[in-house]
Amino acid sequence: METATFIEKIYRGSLDARVPASFKILRDTRKVAGHLAAFTAVLRDYPAAAIEEEGRIPAEMLQRMGAVGLFGMTIPESYGGLGFNLWEYLQVVEELARLDISAGLVSLAHLSIGVKGIVLFGNESQKTRYLPPAASGKTIFAFALTEPLIGSDAQHIETAARLSKDGSHYILNGRKTYITNANYAGGVTVFAQLDPKRPGFMGAFIVETDREGVRIGKDMPKMGLKASSTAAIHFKDVRVPVENLLGRPGDGFKIAMTILNYGRLGLGAASAGMMRQSFEDMMKRSSTRIQFSVPIRDFPLVQEKIVRARVYSFISSAMNDFVAGLLEASPRKNAAIETSHCKLFGTTHGWDAVYDALQVAGGAGYLSTQPYEKRMRDFRVTTVFEGTTEIHSIYPPLFALRKLAAQQRAHGKGIRGIVFLLRELFRRTDWPLYFDHPVLEKASRVARANAASIRKMLCLGLLLYGRKVSEKEFFLRRITTLSVHMLGILAALSRMEADRKAGALSADDVGMLRYFALEAAEARRKNRTVFDSRIEKLNGETFEAMCRSWTKARG
Repeated sequence: METATFIEKIYRGSLDARVPASFKILRDTRKVAGHLAAFTAVLRDYPAAAIEEEGRIPAEMLQRMGAVGLFGMTIPESYGGLGFNLWEYLQVVEELARLDISAGLVSLAHLSIGVKGIVLFGNESQKTRYLPPAASGKTIFAFALTEPLIGSDAQHIETAARLSKDGSHYILNGRKTYITNANYAGGVTVFAQLDPKRPGFMGAFIVETDREGVRIGKDMPKMGLKASSTAAIHFKDVRVPVENLLGRPGDGFKIAMTILNYGRLGLGAASAGMMRQSFEDMMKRSSTRIQFSVPIRDFPLVQEKIVRARVYSFISSAMNDFVAGLLEASPRKNAAIETSHCKLFGTTHGWDAVYDALQVAGGAGYLSTQPYEKRMRDFRVTTVFEGTTEIHSIYPPLFALRKLAAQQRAHGKGIRGIVFLLRELFRRTDWPLYFDHPVLEKASRVARANAASIRKMLCLGLLLYGRKVSEKEFFLRRITTLSVHMLGILAALSRMEADRKAGALSADDVGMLRYFALEAAEARRKNRTVFDSRIEKLNGETFEAMCRSWTKARG
């Protein structure tokens, strides 16, 4: 049986206190700072407005990005990369997002998902062949999973690969869409079904874009991220050598899901960076904009926006670093729930911060000569990338419920299964995490209360709704809300306890944790119910009535 993840264990009533207690960031700030100066210099030398108007990064700029190492940050030094660990990489992502997420995305998509499969699952021959040119930027990589008819339901992609009669190659056919880096890419990690009778039995293939039968469409017109390339890729009888298969036949789905952990974490880091930038923008604007004889920073409604951006950027960054620690310890680890939370929390609050920054700027913020308009257009898609907000709002509890249902069935049908769930329901929460700092200890108790509520809701949901629990999306979203706040607190506690032991605990951080813990407690009071609220029930009834009226009006 697959080992339970950090959060899954909490759902089952047991916190592994060794994980947050041993938290530390293995980040060589001097090493990163030196490279970061070179990275940002390249981006600053090419005006974002000019690149956006052209709709493509100039070849000269791509060459310079490769020369300074932007395409090799997380590739091991033995293959020509910079050898950054995950924490160091996320620090760079935060900074690039603040500067220009559109131009930076070429590198980020290449490293977070494009070439990640080779780094994690490639054999020595594959790594030796493909990683050096990937590290230099000579071969930029893309990640091809999404299809015209298939998005989040990745197990049912239609692209197929058939093994040739002589067993020397696969014949690849299908179409992928919304592929980032498509027209920059020299290589693509492509996912395809290997057996039409076994959905999800997939292969992950390294495919060079110059192979016969590969056709890349024109870049799609987008509202933002215009410097990045987004296009469809068609595969028509493409002969892919068996040597280009990552892992074993059938490993493709697992490989795809593992890679997406890193893509989601990258989006979380970009979001934290955008929130920090929004905080800086709002502080500067609100300090110099005078209304009614006082700076607008004196107004509580403006202060609320500034506080939220700063608190959420702190929590988001802590979450990203914490989950990065899990993946650094075990790069192929199943961290789907944890990275899902990072992506959901970061992108939703990141979008709010970008919106609020424009709002605080007032009328000037609406001018295209100011940075807010471009940031909003560029950042908006992050709530869609790597799984939509809606999917991540229900996925974690669904994942946990499937496992819980399987365990229930293993205990037998009827009363035996019910007894198992009742035992789980009333199990005591094991929470061996204590602090001698009052704010940290109070926050830990809030997280523990959330954990207890989540376990009860999972058990009661399965008892009350059975197989129909997957249809109860408001219920699932409530569980996710509790879980995200729980992880946010645990991540902040881990970072702050490490700082406290080093004698570097910040009073500002303590204040932000107090704020977030109070918000988490309020969220728990609103979301710990198993049953839909009156307004949630009315939502369905109102929608059905609207559908009838809409259908009738259309004849």
